[in-house]
Amino acid sequence: MIYATAVSQNIKVSLLTPDEWERLKQIRIRALSANPEAFGAKLTEVISQPKEEWLKLYEKEDYLVASNAGMDVGMLYIEVLKGDHGATCWIGGCWTDPAYRGIGVMRSLFNYIDKHAIQKGWQRQGLGVWADNLAAINSYKSLGFTFAGEKILGNDSGKYFQHMVRDVPKS
Repeated sequence: MIYATAVSQNIKVSLLTPDEWERLKQIRIRALSANPEAFGAKLTEVISQPKEEWLKLYEKEDYLVASNAGMDVGMLYIEVLKGDHGATCWIGGCWTDPAYRGIGVMRSLFNYIDKHAIQKGWQRQGLGVWADNLAAINSYKSLGFTFAGEKILGNDSGKYFQHMVRDVPKS
């Protein structure tokens, strides 16, 4: 296993196109394999999802992937919508490869979001995080997210999740 120790300046963020659906599928499988507790989706469902369903996702969501030295090491998706707590978009599926945590992968993804926020409608971002995922909560706080509303019981998980929001920093 590779362990990155220093903050990397070589993180490249890409907005995936539908032609890259297999790349998205592979990193999503890695995320669910490494950290199934962090997501609502199930690995078996993602593995068996046909191409048509992957392509349909691109109709309503943008997918960002962060790579380091040509290896995909982080991801998230953004859906433009009028969401809870005044959000203009919803962020989901956030994940960083455990070997690359702490080097700025998530910060690089959000820097991309900030740079394109006005043209894409990403000015106020909302997300949901499992209330017991303190590492993710602390990461989101370091990016400027704050708690919004009360903890909510997840549908069939028996776990609570917390909404958080963030406004694009003023330049």
